Amino acid sequence: MRKLEEFGVIPVDYSTIITHLGGYKAPGDKVSKLEKRGELIRLKKGLFVISPEISRKELSLELIANHLYGPSYISYESALVYYGLIPESVYTVKSATWKRGKEYRTPVGRFVYISVPEKYFSIGLRQVIEKQIYAFIIASPEKALCDLIMSTSGLRIQSKKAMQEYLVQDLRMDLDELEQLDPGIIEVCIPYAYKQKEMRLLLGFVNALKN
Repeated sequence: MRKLEEFGVIPVDYSTIITHLGGYKAPGDKVSKLEKRGELIRLKKGLFVISPEISRKELSLELIANHLYGPSYISYESALVYYGLIPESVYTVKSATWKRGKEYRTPVGRFVYISVPEKYFSIGLRQVIEKQIYAFIIASPEKALCDLIMSTSGLRIQSKKAMQEYLVQDLRMDLDELEQLDPGIIEVCIPYAYKQKEMRLLLGFVNALKN
């Protein structure tokens, strides 16, 4: 039997666990016992992750988010915090999906999935490889910012000055960091995005910073 810790931090489905518990007469009962003992953490029906006490590895909420519901990618405040672009700690992991929105409350955290247009979905994504062990998909900083603007209810920005106030005062982003954003990604997003007026103002603001 494969030891549980060998699965590491990668979420594993029920059938895979059962396969590696083949030495038991009732492997399903064994899975239930492992869950009750806290060695397996149930993320949703049929999907588990190994407890950090067993794997001796810190869980990756980004990796879990990718596996819980897909296709999806880490975005919104979660991505901006990951890149160090906004200072707040984020207790909900937010992702984008082209499917319908969804929410999961798990023992390791809350995961929210927000629907975006399908043609917009694949723009500006990155694969992050952590410790040469696992990889997850996350929005680029530019895409995460576009996603956040699209999803913020009641946000109506009418000028580049108002855009600056939103980014610097509301989100507390640094102008030097904003200057590093790639306007090309924002430009590609605009034709497929909601709130195209705000997107154009964001594009104009970032371009102005570079001139």
